[in-house]
Amino acid sequence: MLEMRAITAGYARNAPVFRNVSLSLEPGEALGLLGPSGCGKSTLARVAALLHHPDAGSLTVDGTPVRRWRHRAPREQRTAFGVVFQQARLSADPRLALTDLIAEPLRATGRRADVSGRVAELAATVGLTTDLLSRRPHEVSDGQLQRACLARALVLRPRWLVCDEMTAMLDASTTAALVRVVEDYRASTGAGLLAVGHDRVLLDRWCDRTVEWGTLTSG
Repeated sequence: MLEMRAITAGYARNAPVFRNVSLSLEPGEALGLLGPSGCGKSTLARVAALLHHPDAGSLTVDGTPVRRWRHRAPREQRTAFGVVFQQARLSADPRLALTDLIAEPLRATGRRADVSGRVAELAATVGLTTDLLSRRPHEVSDGQLQRACLARALVLRPRWLVCDEMTAMLDASTTAALVRVVEDYRASTGAGLLAVGHDRVLLDRWCDRTVEWGTLTSG
């Protein structure tokens, strides 16, 4: 279970983006988090994925309390998450070819022997042709780059996926393709999903349940 209790978080001392937010997600569940831009849902998603240390509150992952965030978190907890952000170009190193972008987590965790096979497997899964893998981010479309970012999120076989406005910058066909990849992955692994967005129709179709941001806060 992924459980957040009374989370307060922000980016400046004494100026939190939100206060006292609680949210829980069962293994295998797809949960949509609906809210307008600027409400703090992306910050909460980063806290959930161990990418941002909250100012207060608690986070429990698979029964284990989280004590550290980012690179200080234990590897087992860090690698339990795969994250896809809204703006692929801000989350991708422009110097890396797509094959190296996808392989980043493998190399960072000492699994270099798995790179060739796993990258080829995931490229096919997300719909990237072989010729695209040697290109850098500026040489591919937004949709192609987001496909690579999704492959990167899946490369370590995470138990939890956090998709923060993953399809907001994409056309309808690419959106449908990436959602299908996520759902196929969830069906085969039992992974849980936190899908953040402002499109109620998409979240309601994609997720088992959708919660509105305003229902999570108190105080």
